[in-house]
Amino acid sequence: MIVLEDLLYTEDHMWVRPDDTGNKAVIGLTDYGQERIGMVSSIDLPSPEDEFVETDVFATVENAVGEITELLCPISGRVLTVNEMLMDAPEAINEDPYDDGWIMVMEIAQPEELDDLMGPEDYEKYVEEARIKDEEILDEEDEDVLEVEE
Repeated sequence: MIVLEDLLYTEDHMWVRPDDTGNKAVIGLTDYGQERIGMVSSIDLPSPEDEFVETDVFATVENAVGEITELLCPISGRVLTVNEMLMDAPEAINEDPYDDGWIMVMEIAQPEELDDLMGPEDYEKYVEEARIKDEEILDEEDEDVLEVEE
């Protein structure tokens, strides 16, 4: 799992790269987030000028087996541009989530929301805890299957 030091992160596995002025931010799906979704086969992008508040659904992605995942906006703001390359090459989210796989650039409406995001160390801890919980759930499901089979 790749976690970059210059980004901020959400519990929903989105990353935010604010610019030096704090007025704009590039937003994308984390390496761990794309791993959980699986191979992205399509994405429904927002449109420039769309406005979102923190935790609004701003896009959906579909994986190779047809599962749809809603992406939640990490901050409030207005969409300035989207990565239209993803319309023809959505797999860039899987192959290079932090560079070619970026999703949109937003004008930040409430810069104080950036303070609510996790730094890289906290995000790594969060993902590690999530992985442990996922393993526990899988172990419980395996035990349930064994009980049924007996």
